[in-house]
Amino acid sequence: MIAQTTILPWRRGLIDRSWRALYRRAPERYFRTVAALLVLFAVLVAIVASLFSAFYLRMTGAQLLILTVVWSGLYAVEAIIGARIFLRVTRPVATWMGAERDPVQAEQAWYALASAPLRLLRQRGLYGIGIVEVAIFNVGMITVLGMPAFSFLVMAPGCVLTYLYWIGVRFFALEIASRPVLEEISTRLPDRTEIAIPKVPLRWRLAAALPGVNIVTGVVVAGVTNTDLNNLGRMGLGILAAVGVTATISIWLTSGLSESVVGPVVALREAARGIGRGDLSTRVPVVSTDETGELARAFNAMAAGLEERERLREAFGTFVDPDLAEKILRDGTDLSGDEVDLSVLFLDVRGFTSFAERSEAHEVVSLLNDLYGCIVPVILRHGGHANKFIGDGLLAVFGAPDRLVDHADRAVEAALEITQLVRSRYNGKLRVGIGVNSGKAVVGTIGGGGRLDFTVIGDTVNTAARVESATRQTDDDVLITDATLVQLRSGRKEWRERATVPLKGKSHVVRLFAPSHGSGDGVSMGGVESIPVVAVDPKDDEPVSRATDLVDAPSVDDISSERS
Repeated sequence: MIAQTTILPWRRGLIDRSWRALYRRAPERYFRTVAALLVLFAVLVAIVASLFSAFYLRMTGAQLLILTVVWSGLYAVEAIIGARIFLRVTRPVATWMGAERDPVQAEQAWYALASAPLRLLRQRGLYGIGIVEVAIFNVGMITVLGMPAFSFLVMAPGCVLTYLYWIGVRFFALEIASRPVLEEISTRLPDRTEIAIPKVPLRWRLAAALPGVNIVTGVVVAGVTNTDLNNLGRMGLGILAAVGVTATISIWLTSGLSESVVGPVVALREAARGIGRGDLSTRVPVVSTDETGELARAFNAMAAGLEERERLREAFGTFVDPDLAEKILRDGTDLSGDEVDLSVLFLDVRGFTSFAERSEAHEVVSLLNDLYGCIVPVILRHGGHANKFIGDGLLAVFGAPDRLVDHADRAVEAALEITQLVRSRYNGKLRVGIGVNSGKAVVGTIGGGGRLDFTVIGDTVNTAARVESATRQTDDDVLITDATLVQLRSGRKEWRERATVPLKGKSHVVRLFAPSHGSGDGVSMGGVESIPVVAVDPKDDEPVSRATDLVDAPSVDDISSERS
């Protein structure tokens, strides 16, 4: 199932808004545009790095131009190779955007794009190219500026720092550029989709980004304040000082910032997992006054709302069948009437009126609660639902709201299990009569004035109630109609036809069947004698009274032909 997902607006930075504008303008060319811009960014990093080298080294304008062109060209080569890798790993996204965007392809596309920045970061070949670039540039710089060979040892660390800075810029740029596409893909993902993907924890991001910024800043400041050009010792000292400050003072500040940001996020993640496991009492401690504190308060409000909703669901499920409650919560209260082929089970307690007359009210309620506590789980286990409790009576439906092709078998099996359960639990002191009928009925909500009831309406339901009443005359615990018998997929020969019993309100004869093993003890609680078992002679299709000998019930074809 795919949910209707709404992407909520939030305050975005200039860079993020720029990427989104590019995506909206030409989504089909977006990744090629991103790849081209990555090459441009690489060239810009190389140009800026070359210009900053002029703060440390004395050079002419022509020499600076040569170094800038060489450095930019080397960076462009590495960036082009990286861009081609990016386009290759994001190919599933292009396929998804050009297809019907089904959920399976959406999952593959999301994984490909979300993992692309990290996969590019892990390309060892790119680092090899970077090392070669550093070596070529340093050799070129020494040659152009006429510097001694040992200058390589001083210049190389600065070039390596520049290249690592570019690697970080590319990683974060790709992550931001991927967001608009990932948002669109995520709206097409199935609910509860879990995709295993390599991650770069937020703690690592902060630990890499902030010291990197400090090192670059230290090197630049040392170069700007340098008045002794071509002093390689001073240049090396500036780099060492920047690294030293970062490794001591800055790293502690970075660690503190990382903990203040990551700690609440980790707590929020664990709380979300608790909610996912069903523990709706989970809350997040609010330990800060910044955005993470606001996020914690919003999460707690959401969890409280979910907990309240679950309490309402449980209360709702207490008064309404759980499956029906889920359907109403899922589809709403307007369940329009549909004509459905189903089976109806009507149950009534024998002799309940006299029992209620001689018992206290709390005893009557206690008995009914205990009885229904046994019966309802049986109905649910067989795929039905208890539609109505009518005092000492119960109406159960099989085949609605969830459609069941074997609803007749389920209803009959539930009826037989209920009678056995009642007999064993109450040691014969309590009996129930059950009537089962199958056919068409209208299923849906009915009511007005702000109150609705989910019910089944039709002759099928009325007949089931009349059949249950007939159990008092036949002294059977269970009676089913021929309409139910013909729909049974198994066990048809285990039923025997009873003598005709007129059903109130029925203009035609309804043939009734009882279990062949017998479901009564010969005397009903109402004192009515049991009517002899009747079987059908297959030769003349006429009922023949048999008080003791049982023969096979009529075939389903015979019953079907008579019904038609």
